[in-house]
Amino acid sequence: MKAPTFVDRVRIHVRAGRGGDGVATFRREKYVPFGGPDGGDGGKGGDVILVGDPDTDSLLHLFYQPHHRAEPGQPGRRKQQTGASGADCIIKVPCGTLVVDESTGEPLGEILHPGQRLVVARGGAGGLGNLHFVSPTHRAPRECTPGEEGEERHLILELKLISDVGLVGFPNAGKSTLLGRISRAHPKVASYPFTTLHPTVGVMELDDYESIRVADIPGLLAGAHRGVGLGHDFLRHIERTRFLVLLIDMAGSEGRHPADDYFTLRRELELYGRGLHERPFMVVANKMDQPGAEQRYVEFVARTGLEPLRISALTGDGINAFKQELARRVRALDAVSAPPSSP
Repeated sequence: MKAPTFVDRVRIHVRAGRGGDGVATFRREKYVPFGGPDGGDGGKGGDVILVGDPDTDSLLHLFYQPHHRAEPGQPGRRKQQTGASGADCIIKVPCGTLVVDESTGEPLGEILHPGQRLVVARGGAGGLGNLHFVSPTHRAPRECTPGEEGEERHLILELKLISDVGLVGFPNAGKSTLLGRISRAHPKVASYPFTTLHPTVGVMELDDYESIRVADIPGLLAGAHRGVGLGHDFLRHIERTRFLVLLIDMAGSEGRHPADDYFTLRRELELYGRGLHERPFMVVANKMDQPGAEQRYVEFVARTGLEPLRISALTGDGINAFKQELARRVRALDAVSAPPSSP
């Protein structure tokens, strides 16, 4: 079996640390008569914590290491000393990770920002030393309590990439080639379906030192909302994109008419739901350098009433105009979503 290079859904087992036991001890010093009980409490068990890491873009590391356990707390000590707390188990995950408790199906939270922390299993409390059981009628207690067990869970982690723009289109529409043109990303490019088997994120640099994150999403087929082809693997990763670029193969390389591709894309987004159909988008006509593309472009305009931006990701024609238009539209979204300035 070939080892995966990208994983966006994993099952992991986490176990927090057990609390340390309390102890029953008594002061026994030469010049302290009737020293009395001095047993300390046990230390708290370590938590299991997920942390958003901007340098992690896959759940692959958790695929190979599915078991995670925090350290237990240490037992209490004499002289009323509390045992040391167990070290937390820190698990780095990509931003955009959804966490679900497998046994209940309950979402525990989402990691959306770098440095964001989510405790998924809490460590057990430490036990009580015999100092807590002293009373006027019970001056030499030998009671103490054990530490509590830490939480244990089976979790499902699901990654939904966070990006500004998602490139949407059929296999071989040229999404990977386009991403390579506008960013420093190097997605795999080949002339067969499903070259892109997992999302690739590139950063498009702008002249004013700003940048836009663009995701190349695995190709879509009719019926994707039901899981056909890469189905939900495609659709899940555009849930958190702010803007969509519908890339159309205007040359009809796979024997389909470009207008049919457009209508299929829009229909699949609508059927999948989650507001994808209502998301802002622009249509881009790719492969305009190929024979027959001009005629199909005219037919596309007649059938859809749209005039897509014309480019060739292979030759680079129209790429600068595309970058400028994309930047303009994303900035327009920023202007709409920005909070009003203070008077």
